Amino acid sequence: MILYEYPFNERIRTYLRLEQLFRRLSELISRSHALDHHFALTTLFEIMDVASRADLKYDLLKDLEKQKQFLESYRGNPAISESALNAVLGQLERCFTDINDHVGKAGQSMTENAWLMNIRKRISIPGGTCSFDVPSYYGWQHHDIAARQQALEEWAATLMPMADPIYLLLRLLRGSGFPQKVAAENGVFQQNLPQGRTFQMLRLAISPTLNLIPEISANHLVLAVRLVRLHENSHLLACTEDAAFELTLCA
Repeated sequence: MILYEYPFNERIRTYLRLEQLFRRLSELISRSHALDHHFALTTLFEIMDVASRADLKYDLLKDLEKQKQFLESYRGNPAISESALNAVLGQLERCFTDINDHVGKAGQSMTENAWLMNIRKRISIPGGTCSFDVPSYYGWQHHDIAARQQALEEWAATLMPMADPIYLLLRLLRGSGFPQKVAAENGVFQQNLPQGRTFQMLRLAISPTLNLIPEISANHLVLAVRLVRLHENSHLLACTEDAAFELTLCA
């Protein structure tokens, strides 16, 4: 199944973007080729751009505290494993402390590194990091693999306090929904959302054998999915047949 996720608000949109960037960063640093490490550094700069939102730290702390209070309400429930509950609450507490103790903006120490900021400026220019543009960076790419990885890990460490809270919050959010099988008649599905509930994310799983792509739109009242198909000429054409997929609303 191909899984698509659609955020209902800007906060979750930011979390999803950062999650993708952190996972990409981890994958690229672990590789050995200089080109992978170039894109790892590019990803670090992307994380800094996304994480520059002034209210991001506040949002993370608020959501972590909200989850702690929600889970604490399950204390004494015989259907809930006390050890599992304590484990999750412990993770939330650690994440809250790490974020709360972090001083300054995400990646602030990187912004104070003139060499890195020069590379950041050049990377935004197409082909701007050629050897004749930034010879010192070209030379760095020829350093020992372990030395490059160590440098990348040190730079990434200034941003990592955000990674675990985002992973945890999104895992809990994804686990809050219950999947349901639905059918799109003539390639279109629409559903009114129940009043009194605020959903934060929609998850849609569809079989790759259908060769269909969901175009999703939603607000607090209604959600709509229009299925399209990408043809060989790279044109998107609306699907006109009935198709089934799995839908999960996460609150």
